[in-house]
Amino acid sequence: MSSQSAAAPAKLDGAVLKIAGVVVLGAIMSILDVTVVSVALPTFQKEFNATYAEVAWTMTAYTLALATVIPLTGWAADRFGTKRLYMAALLLFTIGSVLCATADSIGQLIGYRVLQGLGGGMLMPLGMTIMTRAAGPERIGRLMAVLGIPMLLGPIGGPILGGWLIDSYSWHWIFLINLPIGLGALIYAQIVLPADRPEPSESFDFIGMLMLSPGLALFLYGVSSLPEEQTLAANKVWIPMLVGAALVIGFIFYSFKPVHPLLDLRLLRNRNLTVAAITLAVFTVAFMGAGLLFPSYFLQIRGESTLHAGLLMAPQGIGAMVTMPIAGVLADKIPVGRTVPFALLLIAGGFYTFTQVGTDTSYLLLCGSLFVMGLGMGGTMMPIMTSALRTLTNHEVARGSTLLNILQQIAGSVGSAVMSVILTSELNGSPAIPGVTNPETGAPVTEAGLAMAAQSDPSIAASIPDPTLIERGLQFAADAFANTFTVGFVLMALTIVPALFLPRKHEESHLLDDENVPPVVLH
Repeated sequence: MSSQSAAAPAKLDGAVLKIAGVVVLGAIMSILDVTVVSVALPTFQKEFNATYAEVAWTMTAYTLALATVIPLTGWAADRFGTKRLYMAALLLFTIGSVLCATADSIGQLIGYRVLQGLGGGMLMPLGMTIMTRAAGPERIGRLMAVLGIPMLLGPIGGPILGGWLIDSYSWHWIFLINLPIGLGALIYAQIVLPADRPEPSESFDFIGMLMLSPGLALFLYGVSSLPEEQTLAANKVWIPMLVGAALVIGFIFYSFKPVHPLLDLRLLRNRNLTVAAITLAVFTVAFMGAGLLFPSYFLQIRGESTLHAGLLMAPQGIGAMVTMPIAGVLADKIPVGRTVPFALLLIAGGFYTFTQVGTDTSYLLLCGSLFVMGLGMGGTMMPIMTSALRTLTNHEVARGSTLLNILQQIAGSVGSAVMSVILTSELNGSPAIPGVTNPETGAPVTEAGLAMAAQSDPSIAASIPDPTLIERGLQFAADAFANTFTVGFVLMALTIVPALFLPRKHEESHLLDDENVPPVVLH
Protein backbone atom coordinates (compact mmCIF):
# COMPACT_ATOMS: atom_id res chain seq x y z
CA MET A 1 0.00 0.00 0.00
CA SER A 2 1.34 3.49 -0.78
CA SER A 3 2.54 5.90 1.83
CA GLN A 4 -0.14 8.27 0.65
CA SER A 5 -2.92 5.98 1.68
CA ALA A 6 -1.16 4.97 4.83
CA ALA A 7 -0.98 8.58 5.91
CA ALA A 8 -4.66 9.24 5.20
CA PRO A 9 -6.52 10.36 8.31
CA ALA A 10 -9.19 8.06 9.68
CA LYS A 11 -11.89 10.74 9.54
CA LEU A 12 -13.05 12.67 6.50
CA ASP A 13 -11.29 16.05 6.62
CA GLY A 14 -12.70 19.36 5.45
CA ALA A 15 -11.11 19.27 1.99
CA VAL A 16 -12.60 15.86 1.20
CA LEU A 17 -16.02 16.85 2.56
CA LYS A 18 -16.05 19.93 0.32
CA ILE A 19 -15.45 17.70 -2.70
CA ALA A 20 -18.18 15.35 -1.48
CA GLY A 21 -20.56 18.32 -1.33
CA VAL A 22 -20.09 19.03 -5.05
CA VAL A 23 -20.64 15.40 -5.99
CA VAL A 24 -23.71 15.05 -3.77
CA LEU A 25 -25.29 18.18 -5.33
CA GLY A 26 -24.86 16.76 -8.84
CA ALA A 27 -26.13 13.32 -7.84
CA ILE A 28 -29.18 14.80 -6.10
CA MET A 29 -30.13 16.69 -9.28
CA SER A 30 -29.70 13.61 -11.44
CA ILE A 31 -31.60 11.19 -9.16
CA LEU A 32 -34.31 13.63 -8.05
CA ASP A 33 -35.22 14.29 -11.68
CA VAL A 34 -36.31 10.67 -12.10
CA THR A 35 -38.70 10.62 -9.14
CA VAL A 36 -39.93 14.22 -9.47
CA VAL A 37 -41.08 13.60 -13.05
CA SER A 38 -42.84 10.37 -12.05
CA VAL A 39 -45.48 12.31 -10.09
CA ALA A 40 -45.91 14.83 -12.91
CA LEU A 41 -47.09 12.31 -15.53
CA PRO A 42 -50.84 12.94 -14.97
CA THR A 43 -50.16 16.69 -15.27
CA PHE A 44 -48.31 16.15 -18.56
CA GLN A 45 -51.29 14.19 -19.87
CA LYS A 46 -53.59 17.16 -19.27
CA GLU A 47 -51.14 19.86 -20.38
CA PHE A 48 -50.14 18.21 -23.66
CA ASN A 49 -53.37 16.27 -24.32
CA ALA A 50 -51.34 13.07 -24.49
CA THR A 51 -51.89 9.45 -23.50
CA TYR A 52 -50.17 7.90 -20.48
CA ALA A 53 -48.02 5.78 -22.83
CA GLU A 54 -46.76 8.96 -24.54
CA VAL A 55 -45.94 10.89 -21.36
CA ALA A 56 -44.23 7.84 -19.83
CA TRP A 57 -41.51 8.36 -22.44
CA THR A 58 -40.44 11.51 -20.58
CA MET A 59 -39.00 9.07 -18.01
CA THR A 60 -37.93 6.36 -20.46
CA ALA A 61 -36.05 8.79 -22.74
CA TYR A 62 -34.07 10.07 -19.76
CA THR A 63 -33.11 6.51 -18.76
CA LEU A 64 -32.13 5.62 -22.35
CA ALA A 65 -29.88 8.68 -22.54
CA LEU A 66 -28.24 7.71 -19.24
CA ALA A 67 -27.52 4.21 -20.51
CA THR A 68 -26.14 5.54 -23.80
CA VAL A 69 -23.67 8.04 -22.35
CA ILE A 70 -22.41 6.13 -19.28
CA PRO A 71 -20.10 3.82 -21.33
CA LEU A 72 -18.29 6.89 -22.71
CA THR A 73 -17.60 8.33 -19.27
CA GLY A 74 -14.54 6.22 -18.40
CA TRP A 75 -12.72 7.10 -21.64
CA ALA A 76 -13.75 10.76 -21.48
CA ALA A 77 -12.55 11.05 -17.85
CA ASP A 78 -9.10 9.84 -18.93
CA ARG A 79 -9.06 12.08 -21.99
CA PHE A 80 -10.36 15.39 -20.61
CA GLY A 81 -9.91 15.07 -16.84
CA THR A 82 -12.61 14.47 -14.25
CA LYS A 83 -13.03 18.11 -13.20
CA ARG A 84 -13.62 19.48 -16.71
CA LEU A 85 -15.91 16.63 -17.65
CA TYR A 86 -17.90 16.86 -14.41
CA MET A 87 -18.48 20.58 -14.91
CA ALA A 88 -19.46 20.00 -18.55
CA ALA A 89 -21.98 17.36 -17.42
CA LEU A 90 -23.42 19.77 -14.82
CA LEU A 91 -23.77 22.47 -17.48
CA LEU A 92 -25.43 20.13 -20.00
CA PHE A 93 -27.88 18.85 -17.36
CA THR A 94 -28.78 22.39 -16.27
CA ILE A 95 -29.34 23.58 -19.86
CA GLY A 96 -31.49 20.51 -20.53
CA SER A 97 -33.56 21.28 -17.42
CA VAL A 98 -34.26 24.86 -18.53
CA LEU A 99 -35.21 23.69 -22.03
CA CYS A 100 -37.63 21.13 -20.52
CA ALA A 101 -39.45 23.98 -18.79
CA THR A 102 -39.92 25.72 -22.17
CA ALA A 103 -41.42 22.68 -23.96
CA ASP A 104 -44.65 23.34 -25.90
CA SER A 105 -45.35 19.73 -26.88
CA ILE A 106 -44.79 16.25 -25.48
CA GLY A 107 -42.33 15.58 -28.32
CA GLN A 108 -40.22 18.59 -27.37
CA LEU A 109 -40.26 17.58 -23.71
CA ILE A 110 -39.08 14.05 -24.54
CA GLY A 111 -36.28 15.47 -26.71
CA TYR A 112 -35.10 17.83 -23.99
CA ARG A 113 -35.21 14.99 -21.46
CA VAL A 114 -32.71 13.14 -23.66
CA LEU A 115 -30.38 16.16 -23.43
CA GLN A 116 -30.82 16.15 -19.64
CA GLY A 117 -30.01 12.44 -19.51
CA LEU A 118 -26.81 12.88 -21.52
CA GLY A 119 -25.54 15.22 -18.79
CA GLY A 120 -27.04 13.33 -15.88
CA GLY A 121 -25.59 10.00 -17.02
CA MET A 122 -22.03 11.22 -16.46
CA LEU A 123 -22.60 12.80 -13.04
CA MET A 124 -22.78 9.65 -10.90
CA PRO A 125 -19.82 7.62 -12.28
CA LEU A 126 -17.66 10.76 -12.43
CA GLY A 127 -18.68 11.69 -8.90
CA MET A 128 -17.72 8.24 -7.61
CA THR A 129 -14.34 8.53 -9.32
CA ILE A 130 -13.63 12.00 -7.91
CA MET A 131 -14.62 11.04 -4.37
CA THR A 132 -12.76 7.73 -4.38
CA ARG A 133 -9.50 9.37 -5.49
CA ALA A 134 -9.90 12.18 -2.96
CA ALA A 135 -10.49 9.99 0.09
CA GLY A 136 -8.09 7.11 -0.40
CA PRO A 137 -8.76 3.42 0.29
CA GLU A 138 -8.91 3.64 4.08
CA ARG A 139 -11.90 6.00 4.01
CA ILE A 140 -13.81 4.82 0.97
CA GLY A 141 -16.58 3.23 3.07
CA ARG A 142 -17.34 6.47 4.88
CA LEU A 143 -17.22 8.38 1.60
CA MET A 144 -19.63 5.96 -0.07
CA ALA A 145 -22.00 6.60 2.85
CA VAL A 146 -21.90 10.30 1.96
CA LEU A 147 -22.63 9.47 -1.71
CA GLY A 148 -25.61 7.44 -0.48
CA ILE A 149 -27.38 10.63 0.63
CA PRO A 150 -28.79 11.42 -2.84
CA MET A 151 -29.79 7.75 -3.22
CA LEU A 152 -32.09 8.34 -0.24
CA LEU A 153 -33.24 11.86 -1.01
CA GLY A 154 -34.36 10.90 -4.53
CA PRO A 155 -37.07 8.37 -3.61
CA ILE A 156 -38.12 10.37 -0.51
CA GLY A 157 -37.86 13.97 -1.64
CA GLY A 158 -38.84 13.50 -5.29
CA PRO A 159 -42.57 12.77 -4.84
CA ILE A 160 -42.87 15.33 -2.01
CA LEU A 161 -41.04 18.09 -3.89
CA GLY A 162 -42.78 17.31 -7.20
CA GLY A 163 -46.25 17.28 -5.62
CA TRP A 164 -45.62 20.55 -3.79
CA LEU A 165 -44.19 22.40 -6.82
CA ILE A 166 -46.98 21.27 -9.14
CA ASP A 167 -49.75 22.02 -6.63
CA SER A 168 -48.33 25.38 -5.49
CA TYR A 169 -46.82 26.70 -8.73
CA SER A 170 -46.75 24.78 -12.04
CA TRP A 171 -45.10 21.76 -13.65
CA HIS A 172 -42.41 24.03 -15.15
CA TRP A 173 -40.83 24.44 -11.72
CA ILE A 174 -39.89 20.77 -11.36
CA PHE A 175 -37.31 21.58 -14.07
CA LEU A 176 -36.57 25.25 -13.32
CA ILE A 177 -35.53 24.39 -9.77
CA ASN A 178 -32.42 22.77 -11.27
CA LEU A 179 -31.23 26.16 -12.62
CA PRO A 180 -30.10 27.73 -9.30
CA ILE A 181 -28.87 24.35 -8.00
CA GLY A 182 -26.91 23.70 -11.22
CA LEU A 183 -25.31 27.16 -11.30
CA GLY A 184 -24.40 26.88 -7.62
CA ALA A 185 -22.88 23.44 -8.20
CA LEU A 186 -20.83 24.76 -11.16
CA ILE A 187 -19.34 27.61 -9.10
CA TYR A 188 -18.76 25.27 -6.15
CA ALA A 189 -17.07 22.70 -8.43
CA GLN A 190 -14.73 25.30 -9.94
CA ILE A 191 -13.57 26.33 -6.47
CA VAL A 192 -13.14 23.03 -4.61
CA LEU A 193 -12.70 20.14 -7.07
CA PRO A 194 -9.16 18.68 -7.29
CA ALA A 195 -6.95 20.09 -10.02
CA ASP A 196 -6.33 16.93 -12.03
CA ARG A 197 -4.34 16.57 -15.22
CA PRO A 198 -5.80 14.54 -18.09
CA GLU A 199 -3.83 11.36 -18.73
CA PRO A 200 -2.24 10.69 -22.12
CA SER A 201 -5.07 10.15 -24.56
CA GLU A 202 -5.97 6.55 -25.23
CA SER A 203 -7.35 5.58 -28.61
CA PHE A 204 -11.13 5.83 -28.63
CA ASP A 205 -12.98 2.56 -29.17
CA PHE A 206 -15.35 3.61 -31.98
CA ILE A 207 -16.29 0.03 -32.85
CA GLY A 208 -17.17 -0.66 -29.24
CA MET A 209 -19.25 2.52 -29.05
CA LEU A 210 -21.19 1.59 -32.22
CA MET A 211 -22.10 -1.72 -30.59
CA LEU A 212 -22.56 -0.95 -26.89
CA SER A 213 -24.36 2.42 -26.75
CA PRO A 214 -26.99 1.66 -29.45
CA GLY A 215 -27.27 -1.89 -28.09
CA LEU A 216 -28.08 -0.71 -24.58
CA ALA A 217 -30.50 1.94 -25.87
CA LEU A 218 -32.37 -0.53 -28.13
CA PHE A 219 -32.56 -3.24 -25.45
CA LEU A 220 -33.87 -0.85 -22.80
CA TYR A 221 -36.31 0.66 -25.33
CA GLY A 222 -37.81 -2.80 -25.90
CA VAL A 223 -37.92 -3.53 -22.16
CA SER A 224 -39.52 -0.14 -21.46
CA SER A 225 -42.20 -0.79 -24.11
CA LEU A 226 -43.24 -4.04 -22.39
CA PRO A 227 -45.67 -2.51 -19.83
CA GLU A 228 -47.45 -0.62 -22.63
CA GLU A 229 -47.66 -3.54 -25.08
CA GLN A 230 -48.26 -6.25 -22.43
CA THR A 231 -46.64 -8.98 -24.51
CA LEU A 232 -43.15 -10.00 -25.61
CA ALA A 233 -44.62 -10.84 -29.02
CA ALA A 234 -45.21 -7.17 -29.89
CA ASN A 235 -42.84 -5.92 -32.61
CA LYS A 236 -42.11 -2.81 -30.52
CA VAL A 237 -40.80 -5.09 -27.75
CA TRP A 238 -39.04 -8.11 -29.22
CA ILE A 239 -37.34 -6.51 -32.26
CA PRO A 240 -35.39 -3.79 -30.36
CA MET A 241 -34.73 -6.19 -27.49
CA LEU A 242 -33.32 -8.83 -29.86
CA VAL A 243 -31.22 -6.38 -31.90
CA GLY A 244 -30.02 -4.63 -28.76
CA ALA A 245 -29.11 -7.91 -27.03
CA ALA A 246 -27.22 -9.07 -30.15
CA LEU A 247 -25.19 -5.84 -30.22
CA VAL A 248 -24.40 -6.04 -26.48
CA ILE A 249 -23.40 -9.73 -26.71
CA GLY A 250 -21.26 -8.90 -29.76
CA PHE A 251 -19.59 -6.15 -27.73
CA ILE A 252 -18.88 -8.56 -24.84
CA PHE A 253 -16.93 -10.89 -27.15
CA TYR A 254 -15.23 -7.98 -28.93
CA SER A 255 -14.27 -6.03 -25.78
CA PHE A 256 -11.40 -8.39 -24.85
CA LYS A 257 -9.53 -7.59 -28.09
CA PRO A 258 -8.75 -3.82 -27.91
CA VAL A 259 -6.07 -2.58 -25.51
CA HIS A 260 -8.45 0.17 -24.35
CA PRO A 261 -12.06 -1.04 -24.79
CA LEU A 262 -15.02 1.29 -24.26
CA LEU A 263 -16.11 -0.80 -21.26
CA ASP A 264 -13.35 -2.77 -19.57
CA LEU A 265 -14.90 -6.17 -18.84
CA ARG A 266 -11.46 -7.45 -17.86
CA LEU A 267 -12.16 -5.83 -14.49
CA LEU A 268 -14.58 -8.70 -13.83
CA ARG A 269 -11.53 -10.92 -13.30
CA ASN A 270 -11.48 -9.19 -9.92
CA ARG A 271 -13.55 -11.56 -7.80
CA ASN A 272 -14.70 -8.85 -5.38
CA LEU A 273 -15.96 -6.67 -8.22
CA THR A 274 -17.81 -9.56 -9.88
CA VAL A 275 -19.55 -10.76 -6.71
CA ALA A 276 -20.47 -7.18 -5.79
CA ALA A 277 -21.80 -6.54 -9.32
CA ILE A 278 -24.04 -9.66 -9.23
CA THR A 279 -25.36 -8.79 -5.77
CA LEU A 280 -26.01 -5.20 -6.82
CA ALA A 281 -27.84 -6.26 -10.00
CA VAL A 282 -30.24 -8.67 -8.24
CA PHE A 283 -30.81 -6.15 -5.43
CA THR A 284 -31.61 -3.36 -7.91
CA VAL A 285 -34.09 -5.48 -9.89
CA ALA A 286 -35.97 -6.40 -6.71
CA PHE A 287 -35.80 -3.21 -4.68
CA MET A 288 -35.99 -0.53 -7.39
CA GLY A 289 -38.59 -2.45 -9.41
CA ALA A 290 -41.03 -3.08 -6.58
CA GLY A 291 -40.03 0.11 -4.73
CA LEU A 292 -41.55 2.27 -7.48
CA LEU A 293 -44.92 0.63 -6.77
CA PHE A 294 -45.05 1.58 -3.08
CA PRO A 295 -46.24 5.17 -3.82
CA SER A 296 -48.69 3.79 -6.41
CA TYR A 297 -50.32 1.65 -3.71
CA PHE A 298 -50.85 4.70 -1.51
CA LEU A 299 -52.17 6.76 -4.46
CA GLN A 300 -54.37 4.24 -6.24
CA ILE A 301 -55.57 1.92 -3.48
CA ARG A 302 -55.66 4.22 -0.48
CA GLY A 303 -56.64 7.40 -2.37
CA GLU A 304 -53.86 9.55 -0.90
CA SER A 305 -52.66 12.78 -2.50
CA THR A 306 -49.26 12.93 -4.16
CA LEU A 307 -47.84 14.91 -1.25
CA HIS A 308 -49.23 12.50 1.38
CA ALA A 309 -47.97 9.47 -0.58
CA GLY A 310 -44.50 11.02 -0.58
CA LEU A 311 -44.66 11.68 3.15
CA LEU A 312 -45.77 8.09 3.83
CA MET A 313 -42.58 6.92 2.08
CA ALA A 314 -40.39 9.07 4.34
CA PRO A 315 -39.85 6.37 7.07
CA GLN A 316 -37.81 4.37 4.56
CA GLY A 317 -35.39 7.25 4.13
CA ILE A 318 -35.26 7.94 7.85
CA GLY A 319 -34.31 4.30 8.49
CA ALA A 320 -31.56 4.46 5.89
CA MET A 321 -30.23 7.70 7.37
CA VAL A 322 -29.87 5.91 10.70
CA THR A 323 -27.76 3.03 9.39
CA MET A 324 -25.91 4.51 6.41
CA PRO A 325 -23.28 6.48 8.40
CA ILE A 326 -22.76 3.45 10.67
CA ALA A 327 -22.45 1.15 7.65
CA GLY A 328 -19.90 3.52 6.10
CA VAL A 329 -17.65 3.34 9.17
CA LEU A 330 -18.10 -0.45 9.48
CA ALA A 331 -17.26 -0.96 5.79
CA ASP A 332 -13.81 0.49 6.48
CA LYS A 333 -13.27 -1.83 9.47
CA ILE A 334 -15.32 -5.01 8.94
CA PRO A 335 -15.50 -6.99 5.65
CA VAL A 336 -18.84 -6.29 3.95
CA GLY A 337 -19.55 -10.02 3.65
CA ARG A 338 -20.15 -10.03 7.40
CA THR A 339 -22.67 -7.15 7.38
CA VAL A 340 -24.52 -6.97 4.04
CA PRO A 341 -26.38 -10.34 4.36
CA PHE A 342 -27.89 -9.18 7.66
CA ALA A 343 -28.93 -5.87 6.10
CA LEU A 344 -30.63 -7.79 3.26
CA LEU A 345 -32.50 -9.89 5.83
CA LEU A 346 -33.89 -6.65 7.31
CA ILE A 347 -35.07 -5.49 3.89
CA ALA A 348 -36.71 -8.85 3.17
CA GLY A 349 -38.41 -8.78 6.58
CA GLY A 350 -39.87 -5.34 5.96
CA PHE A 351 -40.78 -6.28 2.38
CA TYR A 352 -42.86 -9.23 3.56
CA THR A 353 -45.51 -6.93 5.05
CA PHE A 354 -46.31 -5.60 1.58
CA THR A 355 -47.05 -9.11 0.32
CA GLN A 356 -50.06 -9.02 2.67
CA VAL A 357 -51.46 -5.54 1.87
CA GLY A 358 -55.19 -4.95 1.61
CA THR A 359 -57.49 -1.94 1.27
CA ASP A 360 -57.20 -0.98 4.93
CA THR A 361 -53.80 -2.26 6.11
CA SER A 362 -52.58 -0.24 9.09
CA TYR A 363 -50.41 2.73 8.13
CA LEU A 364 -48.48 2.21 11.37
CA LEU A 365 -47.57 -1.31 10.21
CA LEU A 366 -46.69 -0.17 6.66
CA CYS A 367 -44.60 2.80 7.81
CA GLY A 368 -42.86 0.60 10.39
CA SER A 369 -42.05 -1.91 7.67
CA LEU A 370 -40.69 0.85 5.41
CA PHE A 371 -38.50 2.04 8.30
CA VAL A 372 -37.11 -1.50 8.74
CA MET A 373 -36.46 -1.71 4.99
CA GLY A 374 -34.67 1.63 5.19
CA LEU A 375 -32.45 0.32 7.99
CA GLY A 376 -31.45 -2.55 5.73
CA MET A 377 -31.03 -0.36 2.65
CA GLY A 378 -28.63 1.94 4.52
CA GLY A 379 -26.39 -1.06 5.16
CA THR A 380 -26.58 -2.53 1.67
CA MET A 381 -25.97 -0.43 -1.44
CA MET A 382 -22.98 1.70 -0.44
CA PRO A 383 -21.09 -1.15 1.33
CA ILE A 384 -21.50 -3.23 -1.85
CA MET A 385 -20.08 -0.33 -3.90
CA THR A 386 -17.23 -0.04 -1.40
CA SER A 387 -16.38 -3.72 -1.77
CA ALA A 388 -16.37 -3.39 -5.56
CA LEU A 389 -14.10 -0.33 -5.77
CA ARG A 390 -11.72 -0.94 -2.86
CA THR A 391 -9.43 -3.37 -4.67
CA LEU A 392 -9.22 -1.40 -7.94
CA THR A 393 -6.20 0.76 -8.77
CA ASN A 394 -6.69 4.51 -9.12
CA HIS A 395 -6.58 4.16 -12.91
CA GLU A 396 -9.35 1.53 -12.85
CA VAL A 397 -11.81 3.42 -10.63
CA ALA A 398 -13.42 5.46 -13.44
CA ARG A 399 -13.99 2.35 -15.54
CA GLY A 400 -15.10 0.27 -12.56
CA SER A 401 -17.69 2.83 -11.46
CA THR A 402 -18.84 3.12 -15.10
CA LEU A 403 -19.37 -0.64 -15.21
CA LEU A 404 -21.39 -0.62 -11.95
CA ASN A 405 -23.53 2.33 -13.08
CA ILE A 406 -24.41 0.66 -16.38
CA LEU A 407 -25.35 -2.48 -14.48
CA GLN A 408 -27.60 -0.46 -12.15
CA GLN A 409 -29.35 1.28 -15.06
CA ILE A 410 -30.06 -2.00 -16.83
CA ALA A 411 -31.20 -3.77 -13.65
CA GLY A 412 -33.39 -0.83 -12.63
CA SER A 413 -35.06 -0.64 -16.05
CA VAL A 414 -35.61 -4.41 -16.20
CA GLY A 415 -36.96 -4.46 -12.62
CA SER A 416 -39.39 -1.59 -13.26
CA ALA A 417 -40.63 -3.13 -16.51
CA VAL A 418 -41.08 -6.63 -15.05
CA MET A 419 -42.94 -5.39 -11.96
CA SER A 420 -45.15 -3.12 -14.09
CA VAL A 421 -46.02 -6.00 -16.42
CA ILE A 422 -46.86 -8.31 -13.49
CA LEU A 423 -49.06 -5.66 -11.83
CA THR A 424 -50.86 -4.78 -15.05
CA SER A 425 -51.44 -8.45 -15.85
CA GLU A 426 -52.89 -9.01 -12.37
CA LEU A 427 -55.16 -5.96 -12.69
CA ASN A 428 -56.37 -7.07 -16.13
CA GLY A 429 -57.71 -10.22 -14.48
CA SER A 430 -60.35 -8.14 -12.71
CA PRO A 431 -63.97 -8.72 -13.88
CA ALA A 432 -65.06 -6.39 -16.68
CA ILE A 433 -68.08 -4.11 -16.18
CA PRO A 434 -70.75 -5.10 -18.74
CA GLY A 435 -71.31 -2.51 -21.45
CA VAL A 436 -68.62 -0.06 -20.24
CA THR A 437 -65.58 0.60 -22.45
CA ASN A 438 -62.65 3.01 -22.42
CA PRO A 439 -63.51 5.91 -24.82
CA GLU A 440 -59.86 6.19 -25.95
CA THR A 441 -59.00 2.53 -26.56
CA GLY A 442 -62.40 0.84 -26.75
CA ALA A 443 -61.18 -1.78 -24.27
CA PRO A 444 -63.57 -3.04 -21.56
CA VAL A 445 -63.33 -1.22 -18.22
CA THR A 446 -62.62 -3.52 -15.28
CA GLU A 447 -63.92 -3.18 -11.74
CA ALA A 448 -60.37 -2.66 -10.45
CA GLY A 449 -59.62 0.00 -13.07
CA LEU A 450 -62.80 1.94 -12.32
CA ALA A 451 -62.23 1.70 -8.56
CA MET A 452 -58.67 3.05 -8.81
CA ALA A 453 -59.85 5.88 -11.08
CA ALA A 454 -62.54 6.73 -8.53
CA GLN A 455 -59.88 7.00 -5.80
CA SER A 456 -58.17 9.84 -7.64
CA ASP A 457 -61.31 11.53 -9.01
CA PRO A 458 -64.25 11.96 -6.58
CA SER A 459 -66.61 12.85 -9.45
CA ILE A 460 -66.21 9.31 -10.81
CA ALA A 461 -67.05 7.80 -7.43
CA ALA A 462 -70.19 10.00 -7.19
CA SER A 463 -71.43 8.79 -10.60
CA ILE A 464 -71.27 5.08 -9.71
CA PRO A 465 -74.66 3.93 -8.43
CA ASP A 466 -73.37 0.68 -6.89
CA PRO A 467 -70.88 1.44 -4.06
CA THR A 468 -70.08 -2.27 -3.65
CA LEU A 469 -68.51 -2.16 -7.13
CA ILE A 470 -65.78 0.18 -5.83
CA GLU A 471 -65.23 -2.03 -2.79
CA ARG A 472 -64.86 -5.15 -4.93
CA GLY A 473 -62.60 -3.39 -7.41
CA LEU A 474 -60.32 -1.96 -4.72
CA GLN A 475 -60.01 -5.33 -3.01
CA PHE A 476 -59.04 -6.97 -6.30
CA ALA A 477 -56.53 -4.19 -7.01
CA ALA A 478 -55.02 -4.51 -3.52
CA ASP A 479 -54.58 -8.25 -4.09
CA ALA A 480 -52.87 -7.48 -7.42
CA PHE A 481 -50.38 -5.22 -5.64
CA ALA A 482 -49.80 -7.87 -2.95
CA ASN A 483 -49.07 -10.55 -5.58
CA THR A 484 -46.63 -8.21 -7.36
CA PHE A 485 -44.88 -7.40 -4.09
CA THR A 486 -44.56 -11.14 -3.47
CA VAL A 487 -42.42 -11.45 -6.60
CA GLY A 488 -40.25 -8.58 -5.32
CA PHE A 489 -39.96 -10.26 -1.93
CA VAL A 490 -38.77 -13.53 -3.48
CA LEU A 491 -36.16 -11.69 -5.57
CA MET A 492 -35.00 -9.79 -2.49
CA ALA A 493 -34.59 -13.05 -0.58
CA LEU A 494 -32.56 -14.45 -3.50
CA THR A 495 -30.19 -11.45 -3.27
CA ILE A 496 -28.86 -12.94 -0.04
CA VAL A 497 -27.32 -15.85 -2.02
CA PRO A 498 -24.66 -13.84 -3.96
CA ALA A 499 -24.20 -11.60 -0.88
CA LEU A 500 -22.91 -14.63 1.03
CA PHE A 501 -19.92 -14.67 -1.35
CA LEU A 502 -18.91 -11.07 -0.61
CA PRO A 503 -15.47 -10.73 1.10
CA ARG A 504 -15.44 -12.01 4.67
CA LYS A 505 -11.78 -11.17 5.25
CA HIS A 506 -9.88 -7.91 4.89
CA GLU A 507 -7.98 -7.56 1.63
CA GLU A 508 -5.31 -4.98 0.92
CA SER A 509 -6.57 -2.09 -1.16
CA HIS A 510 -4.76 -1.15 -4.34
CA LEU A 511 -6.65 2.07 -4.92
CA LEU A 512 -3.63 4.38 -4.77
CA ASP A 513 -0.99 1.89 -5.91
CA ASP A 514 -1.08 2.90 -9.57
CA GLU A 515 2.23 4.68 -10.08
CA ASN A 516 1.12 6.14 -13.41
CA VAL A 517 -1.52 8.37 -11.81
CA PRO A 518 -0.44 11.94 -11.01
CA PRO A 519 -1.03 13.10 -7.44
CA VAL A 520 -4.33 14.87 -6.72
CA VAL A 521 -3.99 18.38 -5.33
CA LEU A 522 -6.66 19.36 -2.81
CA HIS A 523 -7.53 23.03 -2.37
